[in-house]
Amino acid sequence: MLTYREVFRVPQFGALFATGALQGAASTTGGLALGILVFAATGSPLLSALSMFGSSLAQVLGATLLMSAADRLPPRAALSCAALAFGLGTAVLAVPGLPLPLVFAVVLGEGAVAAVIGGVRYGLLDEVMPRDAYLLGRSVLNMCSGVTQICGYAVGGVLVAVLSPRGTLLVAATLYVAGAAAARFGLTRRPARVAGRPSVAETWRTNAFLWSSAPRRRVYLLLWLPNGLVVGCESLFVPYRPDRAGLLFACAAFGMLIGDTVTGRFLPVRWRGRLGIPMLLLLAVPYLLFALRPGLSWALALAALASTGFSASLLFQERLMALTPDSAAGQALGLHSSGMLALQGVAAALAGTVAQWTSPATAVAVMAAASAVVTLALAAGLRRDGARSAAPRVPVV
Repeated sequence: MLTYREVFRVPQFGALFATGALQGAASTTGGLALGILVFAATGSPLLSALSMFGSSLAQVLGATLLMSAADRLPPRAALSCAALAFGLGTAVLAVPGLPLPLVFAVVLGEGAVAAVIGGVRYGLLDEVMPRDAYLLGRSVLNMCSGVTQICGYAVGGVLVAVLSPRGTLLVAATLYVAGAAAARFGLTRRPARVAGRPSVAETWRTNAFLWSSAPRRRVYLLLWLPNGLVVGCESLFVPYRPDRAGLLFACAAFGMLIGDTVTGRFLPVRWRGRLGIPMLLLLAVPYLLFALRPGLSWALALAALASTGFSASLLFQERLMALTPDSAAGQALGLHSSGMLALQGVAAALAGTVAQWTSPATAVAVMAAASAVVTLALAAGLRRDGARSAAPRVPVV
């Protein structure tokens, strides 16, 4: 197995890492600023949660209508152009007096584009990494996401205080432009992985193939549902503690970083098939204690502990790749990413609705309980698929 240092010697990985880091920093700082801006204007936990995570809802449009483009677009051009589009959209969100419907139109438009770009990015990762090193490479990108979230939310909180939420959104737009430059000048030109033009019909055909396998369906549900419901918990950090939301997000990101580091680099192969379900339960159980309305110190510790369970996604992604042909890898990973983010958006809306009728603390506990129940319900089917999940990767078709 490669070490983390050796991963960065793989051609193109460094540029892909830099592109993801800059866009992750832009997303976290901009998302926090927008959530605070909307909450200050409306006082609504639901609208605040949707402003931060509502773009995830549009991922379902990208997954069902546009995802065939993930394997049919040149990766460098797709990544750089999308980053520029995100930068422009974020700059528009900083315009004073922007009507709330237009704010959400921009947020949802960015989400639809992000669905395809997730498939492009992770398909390119699968292409550039050695076959047995995908999990380690994805672990590094997840760790990068964790670090940028820690720094992005912490720095974002400072920027909101110093520059105002709108000023912070302009900083985020600049980071998106820097990410576009990293993709354009750091990545080499590559052809699309699959010939032909992207289309809605081709998207549906490949999605139907990916969904036709019962073991793959179960893996997708485990990648989408428990994770998404727990993000519903996180979407309530702003109404739970408006003055310390950035710190809560940073601690959650720190826990995710620790989990991805341990799982990606140090977890023995023989344990990978056994720990996915326990990690998903760890993701949910600490948030049940929010029903007791813990103080800030306990809330920070619980958020960090729970988020170590996000590393379960690494194990289930590896299982998904073992069940998927190479020719559909980009769309398979894009469907995973967009479905996961779409469920996160749905969960954020559901959590905000529960919080409107109860309280943010109660809603966090409710979403955590739902995540744990779903995990246990899917675990039995996963055990029946154990023999298939250990099979070698399907050959190219």
